[in-house]
Amino acid sequence: MDRETHEGDEYRYLGNVHIIPVTSPEIAREFLKKQDATFATRPITMGTEYSSRGFLSVAVAPLGDQLKKMRRVVASELMSPSRLRWLLGKRSEEADNLVRYIYNQCIENNTTSDVGGVVNVRTVSRMYSGNVIRKLMFNLRYFGEGRKDGGPGVEEEEHVQELFNVLSLLYAFSIADFMPSLRWLDLDGHEKRMKKASKIVNSYHDPIIDERIKQWRSAEGNRFINKKEPEDLLDVLISLKDANGNPLLSIEEIKAQSADLIYASVDNPSNAVEWALAEMINQPEILRKAAEEIDRVVGKDRLVQESDFPRLNYVKSCAREAFRLHPIAPFNLPHVAVEDAVVAGYSIPKGSQVLLSRTGLGRNPEVWDEPLKFKPERHLDGSGEQVVELVENDLRFISFSTGRRGCMGVPLGTSMTVMLLARLLQGFSWSVPPGESVGLSESSHDLFLAKPLCALAKPRLPVHLYPAV
Repeated sequence: MDRETHEGDEYRYLGNVHIIPVTSPEIAREFLKKQDATFATRPITMGTEYSSRGFLSVAVAPLGDQLKKMRRVVASELMSPSRLRWLLGKRSEEADNLVRYIYNQCIENNTTSDVGGVVNVRTVSRMYSGNVIRKLMFNLRYFGEGRKDGGPGVEEEEHVQELFNVLSLLYAFSIADFMPSLRWLDLDGHEKRMKKASKIVNSYHDPIIDERIKQWRSAEGNRFINKKEPEDLLDVLISLKDANGNPLLSIEEIKAQSADLIYASVDNPSNAVEWALAEMINQPEILRKAAEEIDRVVGKDRLVQESDFPRLNYVKSCAREAFRLHPIAPFNLPHVAVEDAVVAGYSIPKGSQVLLSRTGLGRNPEVWDEPLKFKPERHLDGSGEQVVELVENDLRFISFSTGRRGCMGVPLGTSMTVMLLARLLQGFSWSVPPGESVGLSESSHDLFLAKPLCALAKPRLPVHLYPAV
């Protein structure tokens, strides 16, 4: 919906549900800022029911006591600034592993007289994202043995693939979500696919969680038997106490929220960085500017750390531009009206679903000059005093959303995205493989690159800076 909508065209109907797409930042702010409370619930869908074990976790739960409970847990116990500082060492370890893995690929896949190799950037980006959240949640890099070069084993590859399968089905259009009486027919096959994917994901998570709960709680699960200090986010979830000193969360709540955090962490950083690097390789001047900024701020005698991020404004502008031009999905997670409302002069009936268009906002020609061109400079004000942030509070594009149902892990998502891009740019020179080209076409069925980015990487730092095993 925007101000150009003609009378009678402002809604689209699916079954008995009003669907309202939004491409205007001004109207998006009306929904998610001025009248945020009115649009703060989520629809009930087959996909979200499976992913959240019956709406036990925070991201997709409708309004109610369960949402309030899990929001408090995530905000105060899992994603607080002090908790993120506590987890810094684990994130840094995985950033080092990323550099080591790519360096080993350069050596092993040497295709030129110089040390260098063709690297699948999608694989390493998703591997890094999976490793970070796996380390924070379970204190594990691998479910199996992994690989000697630091890369993912078959278990991690399957885990990440099924995470993406679940994510692709969360809000995929399904007629049964709008006509629930037809759900038993599974006309589009979504429920069968979701059931399979979530079962595989849970098969990796559940044994770890069950074993850890045994270390903390009695066999009945209703009292604590261990007073050890938490070592990761799973320990934190298990060790939370209610007002009477008893376990705050049930086993199912722990499993649901653990999966929720993992789902929320793997796709956005990896997609943004793959697209950013593809665009930068096709515009070498941008690539050069970003690498020069890192060299100026960090130098070549140590690796980028999170403490460097405030001064890496051009690198962050490249990430912002990737979020703007190449969002992870066509629409943001749906918002549902809890009562009748009037927004920008339009009557919005209770139960309407509001879909903020990520592509419509980020590529809106009334907001952005040359909207289809990758131009990081558009995010810099030229003052030299600016500190660029990845979140876009004015909703001119959507990176992590905003408002009551906005992403609660913005600092974590930011650190993962900036670290991934900065380490790739600092550690390696990137170019088109001989005789090939880097295409910028979107996939026919999602917004990922149509073909995974495979680029020639060459180490650009002293050998001793590439972490050993």
